[in-house]
Amino acid sequence: MDILRTPADRFSHLPDFSFAPHYIDQLAGYTGLRMHYVDEGPEHGDIALCLHGQPTWSYLYRKLIPALTAAGHRVIAPDLFGFGRSDKPVDDGVYTFSFHRTALQRLVEQLDLRRITLVCQDWGGLLGLTLPMDMPGRFERLLVMNTALGTGDHPLGEGFLAWRAFNNRSPDMDIAGLMKRSVPGITEAEAQAYAAPFPDQGYKAGVRRFPNLVPDHPQAEGAELSRRARDWWQHEWNGQSFMAIGMQDPVLGAPVMQALRRIIRGCPEPLQVDQAGHFVQEAGPIIVERALQYFQA
Repeated sequence: MDILRTPADRFSHLPDFSFAPHYIDQLAGYTGLRMHYVDEGPEHGDIALCLHGQPTWSYLYRKLIPALTAAGHRVIAPDLFGFGRSDKPVDDGVYTFSFHRTALQRLVEQLDLRRITLVCQDWGGLLGLTLPMDMPGRFERLLVMNTALGTGDHPLGEGFLAWRAFNNRSPDMDIAGLMKRSVPGITEAEAQAYAAPFPDQGYKAGVRRFPNLVPDHPQAEGAELSRRARDWWQHEWNGQSFMAIGMQDPVLGAPVMQALRRIIRGCPEPLQVDQAGHFVQEAGPIIVERALQYFQA
């Protein structure tokens, strides 16, 4: 397997991201691949497992991490393979639904994470929402933002189909430009930080693949698993849940999230972040503050 590793100097002086890097290179079944994760907060605190999507990385959580650690949580924010400081296989075909999901399972097992609050958005949700049902006794809470389950038994929306078409026309996606268009008020330095892991097109195989991995028919990889997860969240989930919605998201906005809310047993009315789009984490600590208020009530 041909693998690229982003040079460390690409991650120097990123705005508001001074967190020490941590690496694990012994994930079962992933020999030769090194995964990066942020590990902040008290060693024995409850875990906040923060999962990013496309085309972002753990930098997406820089505004939420301090609020979580201040509340006593230990934050684990991995970079999926192909993203952030994690290794990047060059072959697009390496990246599959199970490749990513199983890597997350192995990370949770190897770090022996328990008392987990799953914090997820975009592909962090498509993957992450399938984990608790197969990892009993580890997950206690859910903070979910602008995502969905890829069950394959409903037509994909026009917004997603347009995004997938754009993605497939853009093998060397301008990630900084995308973030500037998508996030009101983001600075040039912050936009460039999102692009830091990807010096050139060769590093972007993982970015390119994700829209084409969304299950779009019942037999697609991940679809049956996601339908099982849907049933589990609806009938077997006994933890606490909180939902935040970036209301300006044209793909995974309020209609999609309200449908997801109806699936998640006991999920309360969502926090609507009116000026935020798809990358709702950019709205800042208000999301964590409101979620913790609800969990502690």
